Amino acid sequence: MRQHAHVLLLTTLTLLGGTLTVHAQGVISGNEFNPAISLILDGQYSSYSNDAEDYEISGFPLDEEAGLTAEGFSLDESELNISANVDDQFYGYADIVFTDTEGETEVELEEAWFETLALPAGFVVKGGKFLSGIGYHNAFHPHSWDFSDEPLAYRAMLGKAFTDVGVQGRWVAPTDLFLTFGGEAFRGDSYPAQGSANDGTGAFSLFAKAGGDLGASHSWKAGLSWLSYDVEDAGLEAQDGDLLLNGDGDLYVAEFVWKWAPNGNARERNFKLQAEYLHREEDGDADFEGLSGNQSGGYDTDQDGVYVQGVYQFMPRWRVGLRYDWLSADNRTPGITAATPFDGDDREPDRYTFMVDFSNSEFSRLRLQVSEDNSSADSDTQVVLQYVLSIGAHGAHAF
Repeated sequence: MRQHAHVLLLTTLTLLGGTLTVHAQGVISGNEFNPAISLILDGQYSSYSNDAEDYEISGFPLDEEAGLTAEGFSLDESELNISANVDDQFYGYADIVFTDTEGETEVELEEAWFETLALPAGFVVKGGKFLSGIGYHNAFHPHSWDFSDEPLAYRAMLGKAFTDVGVQGRWVAPTDLFLTFGGEAFRGDSYPAQGSANDGTGAFSLFAKAGGDLGASHSWKAGLSWLSYDVEDAGLEAQDGDLLLNGDGDLYVAEFVWKWAPNGNARERNFKLQAEYLHREEDGDADFEGLSGNQSGGYDTDQDGVYVQGVYQFMPRWRVGLRYDWLSADNRTPGITAATPFDGDDREPDRYTFMVDFSNSEFSRLRLQVSEDNSSADSDTQVVLQYVLSIGAHGAHAF
């Protein structure tokens, strides 16, 4: 019955859609009357030398949505994007995600937000459920990633990406150099924030970003971000029981992106260098309940993560890419002697990834990716064959 409802929803939305351009990341289109619609199909075949169900990152408790895609054939996140100008003052955007998990179709509202169009002096307000403006990678949907999966630092510290219900305000400076400042307040339901019990406002962020061109062939962007959040009754599965956390945390992100294209023409050849550094501090009270008895104490974590990746389009339609990930954690659980997910911080997980992809057009992409993942005690060789197809109008992505 639920699957029939999904089919009916897709059919209805398709009939409503026009032929106007839509930006899958939510950039404003020119249509003021009819919604613009696109559907992203994303699937893959995955092979791992280790058991995917036993995946872990030493020293980093993982969110339930983090981890590896199931081995073998699988459907990843297929996205239905809907957007339109509401009127001359507001723009609306929604992203509905369909996943297939063990034969069960799941539907999730990943984003649903409005944005102002005509506030004075370069101010913009966004409200609803949306991907936070912290960092660089966080703002992009999976189909637009340069690799088939997220950087290890994002997986370990943000689950995959930080999206929540809230409000964002940002200001773009009237300068030749691109310069923007912003702040956000969120409900706090999403990992790592789990503090919506705090009057429904459990996370806050600030960010500043700058960018510009260097001649005709080079462009760059850099930024700093801060996310502060509450942790309320967050449960973790331990080896012989459960761990309950209450505390607060801070996440700091530094980002840098540099792009090259000869004379600004990226059609033939281009190169993109992308790097981010994430630092997370979290502390509070911890309570353990397990077979060996109950224990009360605290937890204090100090974690770092960095990734650097480069993607080179060496000829039309063909790209190659390399990525390096590295993590480090210093975790303490005073008063808790039982085994917990914070254990294993004596290791420094890292990963090496190579990819090559072919894009027959801007609407289709086939990718081969190979990774050597040293996130746990046993190294894991991971091979992924992926397709990403876009049906309907689909505009260029943001910088």
